[in-house]
Amino acid sequence: MTVSAATALAPQLVVRPRNVAAENEALLGLAAWAMQFTPNIAIDLPASLALEVTGSTRLFGSLARIAAHLGEGCAQMGFTIRTAAAPTARSAIWLARSGREVFVADPMQIERTIAGLPVCVAVEDENTLDALAAIGASRIGDVLALPRPEFARRFGQTLLDDLDRALGRVPDPCAFFTPPATFHARLELPAEVTQTEALLFAVKRLFVQLDGFLAARAGGVRRFVLKLTHRDSEPTSVSIGLVAPSRDASHFTVLARERLTPLALPAPVRAISLEADDIAPLVGEDLTLFPGGSCPTEDWWQLVERLRARLGTGMVHGVALAAEHRPEYASQGCELTANGKAVPAATVSSAPRPFWLLADPRPLAEIDAAPHYGGPLRLLAGPERIESGWWDSGDIARDYFVAQTPDCALVWIYRERHAAGGWFLHGLFA
Repeated sequence: MTVSAATALAPQLVVRPRNVAAENEALLGLAAWAMQFTPNIAIDLPASLALEVTGSTRLFGSLARIAAHLGEGCAQMGFTIRTAAAPTARSAIWLARSGREVFVADPMQIERTIAGLPVCVAVEDENTLDALAAIGASRIGDVLALPRPEFARRFGQTLLDDLDRALGRVPDPCAFFTPPATFHARLELPAEVTQTEALLFAVKRLFVQLDGFLAARAGGVRRFVLKLTHRDSEPTSVSIGLVAPSRDASHFTVLARERLTPLALPAPVRAISLEADDIAPLVGEDLTLFPGGSCPTEDWWQLVERLRARLGTGMVHGVALAAEHRPEYASQGCELTANGKAVPAATVSSAPRPFWLLADPRPLAEIDAAPHYGGPLRLLAGPERIESGWWDSGDIARDYFVAQTPDCALVWIYRERHAAGGWFLHGLFA
């Protein structure tokens, strides 16, 4: 109805102009997401997708299961869809437009199935629809019953050609959709958002779309960027990196929650966009022999990514051995994704080392020639002599011992060789 008639019936009605560009972008995004079900997808503007799924039924089981997966995924992204299946793309699109969610497998049943559809599913021109209604042709079956030469002279050949394509009488070539090399999706919010917690629901919809895009490419993403668009200020960018390629939408949501929750917004958010250009092949998952087993490596990477999202990338790193005898320099931080060089076995001591090494050795009290740490220490192992560092002004000469405290904890202590006395606590065993 007209805007004036609608506002007369509903004075509080909010009228928004149609955004055709946003509709087309959403349809392209759905096409890229749906390629996880088939590589052959044709776009029929303004709001239809034709999926050739003959070769996919063996993988997913049936047309009904494919339709169920499509409906579930689109609902998670905030879209309502109508699905139908037929031997020809045009008849399937007409059935879906009419709202009849049927699955026709026999080509001989196409004509009988579409005959009852309203002719408006095939014709968009209002003048043509009025002319057809004037002669009593309100359904496709009525048009099929009319003489073709006379119908073509009055209404043109276009509708007849479309009917022939829908019935499979003539070929209906389709230009299949080619997905982009990178992912970009944008979501306009229905109202401005001032709290970051409220953004997670919208962000999850974008992650579901990214999941389908990556599944179609058999790949994973190693980094993605969320951009929050404001009214009067520059967009806020939130970059999230992953240790290993992934396409798990639920894991992406967890990482986004860790980054967005403490974020202070400079202004209300009007739109959210998701960009991912670092896409890598995703290797298959190694399944265990017995069902119900978990993959500890995957759990470990996800834990690292959550810690990085919460604490910062530079705060979480790996530890690699170094070819150095001095305990202070025997290990160093490294990138978790890097392949560190293996340390030769001859440079790594076989003596026990504490899990927690103090940054600065702590002097210990010495009573009756025995070191004390919460009481007298009992020496269990040692001495292990370490003399090194004369080349870089970091010369040390120490005798290390493993000692036991009165409460049975194990500590790592040393005594300076060239100094009078001098016991120090250097590490704690877990």
